[in-house]
Amino acid sequence: MRPRKLLATVLVTAIFAWVPMAGALTEEERNNIDLYERLAPAVVNITSTTLEHDFFFNVVPRQGTGSGSIIDPRGYILTNNHVIEDARKLEVTLSNGKKYPAKLIGADPDTDLAVVKVDAPKEHLAVITMGSSANLKVGQKALAIGNPFGLGQTLTTGVISSVGRTMRAESGTLVEDIIQTDASINPGNSGGPLIDSSGLLIGITTAIFSPTGASVGIGFATPVDTAKRVVNDLIQKGYYSYPYLGATLMSLFADVAEVLKLPVKTGALVVEVAPNGPSAKAGLRGGSRKAQIGNNIVTVGGDVITSVNGKPAQDADAAIREVRKLRPGDQVRLDVTHWDGTSGSVTVTLGEKPRHTRARQP
Repeated sequence: MRPRKLLATVLVTAIFAWVPMAGALTEEERNNIDLYERLAPAVVNITSTTLEHDFFFNVVPRQGTGSGSIIDPRGYILTNNHVIEDARKLEVTLSNGKKYPAKLIGADPDTDLAVVKVDAPKEHLAVITMGSSANLKVGQKALAIGNPFGLGQTLTTGVISSVGRTMRAESGTLVEDIIQTDASINPGNSGGPLIDSSGLLIGITTAIFSPTGASVGIGFATPVDTAKRVVNDLIQKGYYSYPYLGATLMSLFADVAEVLKLPVKTGALVVEVAPNGPSAKAGLRGGSRKAQIGNNIVTVGGDVITSVNGKPAQDADAAIREVRKLRPGDQVRLDVTHWDGTSGSVTVTLGEKPRHTRARQP
């Protein structure tokens, strides 16, 4: 009997040795806690006050909330343009609860990014470090910190669901390389940071796809590399300097090309060329007459851009994307097919896009 009792004691001891101690944290949990404790002080709540008219046309204030990331010890905060758009008053609440009036420094509707600034003691301003979004992998960990529904700072975790998404901003322009994540993003999270497991900023949470208005696990973030490209201009000039081709483009598809009896089936049709603009000076030709195609009236007779700096332009969006990779003052070579069937190329020296210019005029 004694050997059996000893064996039973050994087995019981071994079983309990494999049971985790109550309250023990996994490695992933410890990582989440560490990231939140380190980075939450660098995430702020932004309250914007706009003026609207009520039913009786009285002017009434309306408040909205969003999030932002402190990116500079001087008090510069990165957020979404739609968080601060049309705001008459901005207020920032730090993680310690202190509130400061904020000043809009610069905004770029085309990337839905903006920078605001607060004058707060440096010891109260923790800074989040920008990483890179160039080599993100589907499946890697992603965390979002923000102020959903105005409830105060929260952390949600998930993975990167997809990369290289394309979204159309409210301005009408295409924003490329958008990050998709299943980390919960709810109203109030907009403008907050999306971070990786090392604590680096990889994106700025900007939108969700939801039939209810709440998170269903399909969230989107502007890549940090886009922010790094525009943020210095926003701080120094208040806006980002986009290249300006001075031409209005329309996508040319095969069915339209067939009706118009064009020698090419796809490309970017030049509808209009701005007088004395970069394209006009280079000899690019816009449309000269109207034609009805189905229920649409189309301006025809202009050149068709088939490639930009040697890269095929299957439609207007493809041509615009290539142009937007450049800066004002750069030269761009456009291969074009003329309306009479001949082809050639023009070299355009890009100008700086006027801030009032419509989005479809690159």
